[in-house]
Amino acid sequence: MPRALELLSDVFGYPAFRPGQEDAVERLLAGRNTLCVMPTGAGKSICYQVPALLKKGPSIIVSPLTALMDDQVAGLAANGVVASVIHSGRSREENVAAWQAFKAGEAKLLYMSPERLMTDRMLGALDALAPAMFIVDEAHCISKWGASFRPEYEMLAGLKRRFPQATIGAFTATADEATRADIAAKLFDGDGDILVQGFDRPNLSLAVSAKQGWKSQLFDFLQTRRDVSGIVYCLSRRQTEEVAELLRAEGYRALAYHAGLAAETRREHQEVFMAEAGVIMVATIAFGMGIDKPDIRYVLHLSLPGSMEAYYQEIGRAGRDGAPAEAMMLYSMADARMRRQFIEEEGASEDHRRREHKRLDALLAYCEATQCRRVTLLSYFGENEAKPCGNCDICLDPPELVDGTQDAQMLFSAIVRTGERFGGSHVIDVLRGSTTEKITARGHETLPTFGVGADKPKSFWQGLIRQMLAGGWLELDISGFGALTLTEAGRSVLKGNSTVEIRKIATKREARRTKSAIAAAAEEVDDLLLARLKAVRRDLAAERNVPAYVVFSDATLIDMCLIKPRNLDEMASVNGVGPKKLKDLGEVFLQTLNSSG
Repeated sequence: MPRALELLSDVFGYPAFRPGQEDAVERLLAGRNTLCVMPTGAGKSICYQVPALLKKGPSIIVSPLTALMDDQVAGLAANGVVASVIHSGRSREENVAAWQAFKAGEAKLLYMSPERLMTDRMLGALDALAPAMFIVDEAHCISKWGASFRPEYEMLAGLKRRFPQATIGAFTATADEATRADIAAKLFDGDGDILVQGFDRPNLSLAVSAKQGWKSQLFDFLQTRRDVSGIVYCLSRRQTEEVAELLRAEGYRALAYHAGLAAETRREHQEVFMAEAGVIMVATIAFGMGIDKPDIRYVLHLSLPGSMEAYYQEIGRAGRDGAPAEAMMLYSMADARMRRQFIEEEGASEDHRRREHKRLDALLAYCEATQCRRVTLLSYFGENEAKPCGNCDICLDPPELVDGTQDAQMLFSAIVRTGERFGGSHVIDVLRGSTTEKITARGHETLPTFGVGADKPKSFWQGLIRQMLAGGWLELDISGFGALTLTEAGRSVLKGNSTVEIRKIATKREARRTKSAIAAAAEEVDDLLLARLKAVRRDLAAERNVPAYVVFSDATLIDMCLIKPRNLDEMASVNGVGPKKLKDLGEVFLQTLNSSG
């Protein structure tokens, strides 16, 4: 390790290893097969580049993307290290020259794709060189449980048998316990170490919102983020093009990226995004792996990702410079149903489908979480000691929890009485007493539950169904075209044997009433006082690097102006001032209120 530290300083210019790096370097130098799971931005490349330069024999780095390989080789060259790269984006002459340099020992590192490596000709040529080490980057690609499975990666499972003397290292930022075990089994035959440094990205602010008109939600989110770079993820190529066009029409610098575009166009758009500030990349999941732009300030999902692993991998592209960044996701029940259908249509084994449904269940539970999102996310990856972050939407504005047992029983009864054969739309029509053709054709207007939920709008029942699915009281029967079915937990609630606590559901009807009330109240407030309160809010928002509404909404500031609280007890009665905000922000706003006279 003294030699490793000396090389780290002399070649790469770092005085010491970052947390987690030294352990990985030490194991690889000792010849231990090692899988390293490290969060984005933790410096994975140093962990294998240092051992590769210190080992006697040559090393091969397997990477999934040509752009990623080129960036790594260019980075090494900038530090005075010669490395070779062979891939389809280079001319035959360039590839031949790269191989000759590697074969002659001028370059100790050779980057290539799994397809290029695992040919009989290349493997035969490497036999004579006796490689000291193989490194598999983005190693989750080898596992069917990973977020970006690539079948060609599975061929790498033969490396250990072909080159038993070589050390095999694997690196990824995205792998739950099942994925880690799968990677180790395939690459090491189980004979190796697994190092998990951690998954926490404390600079990322996490937020989720139910989809209620995604276009307006998109523009609301981007309104204060015109001058920074971000990624907007879409579910389909068509939506990607639509969103990019919408944004350009509103004056944003937005580029589309999906697999249907010509390779030259994708490369051009990626280069613009990487080089310029204030660019929005509107993309499918085809964009992202290997993207190392440090100042991406947000990742916005317009639809539900495929799993917690995919979500973690995609939001990991934001804030790589360590500065505050945001991850916002919009989702709906329709998204969940579509994801279920994708899983069923993959044609994989029953065991694989079952695992993927469970992964999606975990993501839905994350969306409907009532405690800190970071705690929920980290616990999924096995980190159960995390404390509330104070930096997600739930910590900043805790949801109000209410008893939802009676409403849940109405919903469950409607599902059971219609035979557990229908999706959410039909069940809601039954609850609200809608005489649709589908209802009258089946005689569902005669059911005891017909119309029992007419006092609540459709959006309320949609929100309740989302929470019941996420909490495990309901399931979606994909083979039954998305029918809602009760789990044992749901049947227990229906029978009155257990209760349900839900987060209060804000309906569109209530939102309209609130806006009207705000407009009426706004006419009675002291405009100067309101302006001072907004200035305090603006400063606090800038200090915390969050949108102003996260501190307090306009409605709350107007209520302060009307009530004019003189102490914390009176401040607690202001609409929108919960216990945490009272403790954190109450005195600051009281100073302004009391100084106004």
